[in-house]
Amino acid sequence: MLSFTSTVETVGLVIDAAGVIVIVFGLLIAAYKFVQSIGQSTDTYRQLRQDIGRGILLGLELLVAADIIRTVAVKPTMQGVLILGLIVLIRTFLSMALQVELEGRLPWRRSVQEQNVNNPQAGIH
Repeated sequence: MLSFTSTVETVGLVIDAAGVIVIVFGLLIAAYKFVQSIGQSTDTYRQLRQDIGRGILLGLELLVAADIIRTVAVKPTMQGVLILGLIVLIRTFLSMALQVELEGRLPWRRSVQEQNVNNPQAGIH
């Protein structure tokens, strides 16, 4: 019979693998879309970067979730929690930097389109 610790460790490893797979598939899909759009659009490079960024963002979220599961549930030592905090801090910074690159704005700032949906009078001058 499997112990709780080994089960949680296995779940963490599966989520880690899913994160890596998502990043790899994101890269492959972005490359495929890039090759398909060559000559059709003038902004294919920007679209490639955005597609790659989306894949990396989703993969990073899964990798952070796996780290949290394994650190908190398997070995909740002070050293493990501090290492987890550093990993989450670095990955959060990477995620925010990618989101700024993709959307052209900070994550906590609403876009003009969202503001107009929430307040239709805001777009009227």
